[in-house]
Amino acid sequence: MSDLTLAPTTLAIETAASTPVVTKKATLLQCLLAGGLAGTAVDTALFPLDTLKTRLQSKAGFAASGGFRGVYSGLTSAVIGSAPGASMFFVTYEGLKKTLTTVMPDPQHQPIVHMMSASGGEIAACFVRVPTEVIKQRMQTKQFNTTSSAVKAVIQNEGILGFYRGYFSTVVREIPFTCIQFPLYEYMKKSYAAKTFRSQVDPWEAAICGSIAGGIAAGLTTPLDVVKTRLMLSQRSAAGVNSPNYYSGIIPTFKRILAEEGPRALFSGIGPRVMWISIGGSIFLGVYEKAKVAFTTYSD
Repeated sequence: MSDLTLAPTTLAIETAASTPVVTKKATLLQCLLAGGLAGTAVDTALFPLDTLKTRLQSKAGFAASGGFRGVYSGLTSAVIGSAPGASMFFVTYEGLKKTLTTVMPDPQHQPIVHMMSASGGEIAACFVRVPTEVIKQRMQTKQFNTTSSAVKAVIQNEGILGFYRGYFSTVVREIPFTCIQFPLYEYMKKSYAAKTFRSQVDPWEAAICGSIAGGIAAGLTTPLDVVKTRLMLSQRSAAGVNSPNYYSGIIPTFKRILAEEGPRALFSGIGPRVMWISIGGSIFLGVYEKAKVAFTTYSD
């Protein structure tokens, strides 16, 4: 599962997990398989948008990072981390949701339950996602040509911890994203259901609500995404010397971007990011539900 942050995969897992679907109840394993398949499908289909976003956010600049060339660089790393990351999120999300629901059974508390569960899911999933995200983004910006060379360089120059550059900034990005997206998503669903005199919306309507809410949340959290990207792209040389483009720390990175490039730089890549998460959420939900139905039918 990539970027994504807010990423579309995370957004759609949250959307799918909180959307009632009138089908035979799928087992946890079937949900995991469906989530992994859908996450991989989204990451592959929309990877060029992610690449363009990353290049726009890099310190080197869009053209120097590759421009429109090689927009699938780093895809292998993204695919490797996609299914495990989605599965880790889903398992943690469902486990926390079940526990928190017993503590806060009031239906009015459900948005809080979803937000807390999703935040916990992100923290767990990032342990799987961040290493592949580091390799992916460095390849997207043409720092390396192959996955193996990128992995080797990180191990030699930065050690194992190098794979977790940007871990905390990723978590810091995802939690506000969830806190914006989930209440907005729930509000849109309930408002539309009330206007159409129904108790709940259809899955495809929920997908649209999720996409709109996700797009808004993605736009508002773009500065945090830019900081995360700069941190992940920073690497030490073999001699242990930091390059001029080396960043360290969330707050120092934020201040440096603001001082050297101005407020506009903090919203670099906002267009591709919003498109990626909005479109990806709908694609994921569609593939997720279709796959879940297929798995439950096959098991009968």
